[in-house]
Amino acid sequence: MNKFKLYMLGLGLASMGLASCTAGFLDVESKTESTTDNFYRTESDAWRALIGCYDGWQCTSSSAGCAFYFASEVMADECFAGMGNTDARNYQVLDRFDVNQSPSDMNILETEWTNYYAAVYRCNELLAHESQIAWSSEETKGTYLGECRAIRALCYFDMVRMWGNIPLFTEPVNENRPQSDPDEVYNVIFSDLLYAVNNIPASAYPKSAAASNDGHITKYAASALLARVYLFYTGYYGKEPQVEGVTKSTVLQGLEDFIAVAESEGYGLVDEFKNLWPAASTTWTLNKSTGDYEQTSTYAGDGNKEVVLAQKFNYTQDYNGNNDGNRWLVNMGLRNYLGHAPYGRGWGGCTVNPKMWTSYGTGDERREASIINLVSEDISDEADFETSYKDQREYTGYTVKKYTPMSKWMKDEASGAWSLVDEISGLGEGDFQISQYQNFIVMRYADVLLMAAELGSPNAQEYLNKVRQRAYTSEDEDGSLTLSSNYREVTATKDNIMNERMLEFAFEGQRYWDLLRQGVEYAASQIATNTSVTSGGNPDNVTIKESDIVKKQGLSQIPNNQITLSNGVLKQNEGWN
Repeated sequence: MNKFKLYMLGLGLASMGLASCTAGFLDVESKTESTTDNFYRTESDAWRALIGCYDGWQCTSSSAGCAFYFASEVMADECFAGMGNTDARNYQVLDRFDVNQSPSDMNILETEWTNYYAAVYRCNELLAHESQIAWSSEETKGTYLGECRAIRALCYFDMVRMWGNIPLFTEPVNENRPQSDPDEVYNVIFSDLLYAVNNIPASAYPKSAAASNDGHITKYAASALLARVYLFYTGYYGKEPQVEGVTKSTVLQGLEDFIAVAESEGYGLVDEFKNLWPAASTTWTLNKSTGDYEQTSTYAGDGNKEVVLAQKFNYTQDYNGNNDGNRWLVNMGLRNYLGHAPYGRGWGGCTVNPKMWTSYGTGDERREASIINLVSEDISDEADFETSYKDQREYTGYTVKKYTPMSKWMKDEASGAWSLVDEISGLGEGDFQISQYQNFIVMRYADVLLMAAELGSPNAQEYLNKVRQRAYTSEDEDGSLTLSSNYREVTATKDNIMNERMLEFAFEGQRYWDLLRQGVEYAASQIATNTSVTSGGNPDNVTIKESDIVKKQGLSQIPNNQITLSNGVLKQNEGWN
């Protein structure tokens, strides 16, 4: 057996351990005595195996790697790589599509590669043994297997978008396989999601019970994911899927069916955009009469009515392999800065391209809810900011607010002094590097509306208006919601819908893929830039060339270690050699 097989085998056998990378409903008792020889007999076994599949999917983001979200942001035109001024330039390789930024960094996404295949292995194990499980009903069987296949589809969708040319495994085997044609991978993705749509009952995980089942893939989530995959595949590859039952009309119908029952099923748009995001909906103010700081939050909460699917995290991560926290979130925090609640510190990644700030119209509430403006929020004037500024690479004056670590004020009861502490609000002391727990929203109801509009719904104008009107709505002092006088209706054309997607889903890991599905050349033209920034307190430039993106077709570098382990069976993507 060659080294590649041994490596993949290790990943597969590790998948039977269900004690790490768990969150929320994923928490189950670890039973290390279970093996593939005595497992997969009862529905309880199937449930534990399904939790292992979710656990594997979560591990693609909760381990100390780049994570798909962070890579998606860095490659888009929304953000620059940032990080510390003296850090390695590995993330600049992703940002510029240029290995010359750091020639020694040939394995930037290797953690992601191995974690995704480990997650796929877990799904394949359950699917391979489904016939020996004593199912109580076809409904339960369809629910568990539908969720399992949707998780596999999610993993493969991330991988095939990132690398384009990947080995395909639909059974739990360890082979040194060459890369498959992307069409083969997409056939599996479409088939898996279609199975989930057709077999997970609408009543399996009601929105009204989100407190207990938030994070499960529902029938509605599967329909929305199927539409997302369809739009990317048909856009990037310029052809229709070859899977029976997956056409433009059937995909749109799935969204329309969801929208028709959304209100009765508990789905809809949160009234104010800012309330979707913990940092945007949280303020700390000094009560001058008492000397106390008071926290105000209007956060709609996890599992709110707009969340169709979220990747769950919690507060139990440590350095001993229990990877439950949102590990990539620390990259998004203000660089080594602890001086302005509610924002916590981090590593200064994803500094925001200034063009994003100017893209929003007057009165669009999404701008301040999405972006931290270090000048207008008076952060850059604070005494402690200079140290952070001089340690920051590619400083633009803006950083991401939707996903940023949180901090809080604490009062020393002995001295009465208030200070910001390195703590996750409400959960006691924690290591800011690994204790972040904000969920990643994979799919929002706003996306369902805009995808349906893009696919040609007869209600396209209505759907677009709903999203835009919410963007210009805010709460008055008396608690009433008011539509800004700056709101203007725009026609539901393809260009206007895509522009709305840019504003609505900024910094949610969608923009790069929305650009790429409009054509590699178009994406390259939007991402290419020569922008003035500041690194280490000194003038700098971020230069990204169209040609570097086009010659790589927007794909990422396959980790060199994996090519070596395969004895050359795996081939590097064009342009990365």
